[in-house]
Amino acid sequence: MIDCPQRQPTRDRNARHAGVLALVLLLLLLSGCATTPRLDSATRSAVAPHVLIDEVPFHGQRDYQCGPASLAMVLQHDGVATDVDALIPQVFTPGREGSVQPEMLATVRRQGRIPFVIEGRFETLLRELDAGHPVVVMQNLSLPAWPLWHYAVAIGYDLQEETMILHSGMEARRKESFKRFDATWARSDRWAFVALPPGELPTTIGTEAALQAIGDFEAVHGSQAALPAWEALAKRYPANATAHFGLGNARHAGGDLEGAIDAFTAAAAVDESHAPAWLNLGLALEAAGRREPALEALARAAALPGRWQSHSREALERFGE
Repeated sequence: MIDCPQRQPTRDRNARHAGVLALVLLLLLLSGCATTPRLDSATRSAVAPHVLIDEVPFHGQRDYQCGPASLAMVLQHDGVATDVDALIPQVFTPGREGSVQPEMLATVRRQGRIPFVIEGRFETLLRELDAGHPVVVMQNLSLPAWPLWHYAVAIGYDLQEETMILHSGMEARRKESFKRFDATWARSDRWAFVALPPGELPTTIGTEAALQAIGDFEAVHGSQAALPAWEALAKRYPANATAHFGLGNARHAGGDLEGAIDAFTAAAAVDESHAPAWLNLGLALEAAGRREPALEALARAAALPGRWQSHSREALERFGE
């Protein structure tokens, strides 16, 4: 559940005066235990000392609507024609008084962008911002035992001041110390994501996270929409067989038989035990009228144990008839 807290009316604050004082004392104790994230010299030299992505639009986050507002900011920055009111019914769950992470990611996909969940490290966040990618971050602004969940959009930082710059709540370009920000971000297990068009990848994304994100996007929009993403992933990680395999499937679905053959060949070359790559390569070569190499590829697939062996043997027997 995501709560986007707003300041309570004066009478309510006064009615709970003792409780508020106790909460403040606990928060002070917690913040006293928090430490400023330590950045190694490699990270400091890899990013600019000051970054501000100043073209990110700002939308005030009304009660329980920080999720839709955060999405509107990053999507509009990326050229998507949408607004907060249009996103509210897609993200906001009244019974939960907020938005949960799967709904946030699903809404980004429906808008034609790929949400990449990034690694929960402070260095990763800085590198994405340095690359010009605004980052949706999840924070707990209260105590772990009484969470007050909140989404904000990180749009910059200052290494010398040790401050993060956020569109948060009703405040644009809010500055929070690295220490305060990281303490509240850590309570969400440092959950964060960037929303990018197919064909653009986060600076820091690993292969497994990228494969998951692109595969989820493809399930919604189809192979042709995901093709630029597979192209980018195979180029970024040429030693990953699954990236080439996904690219081959996307090309084949789009009618690019020769391109599919090239991608399946690359997948099998990277990982000779990748049975689906050999099977699809054989089928693609068969469709292209290349009998001998098709037989060879299907034979390689049929020789590999596992769930694809029976399919490969059936294809090989059918081909030999």
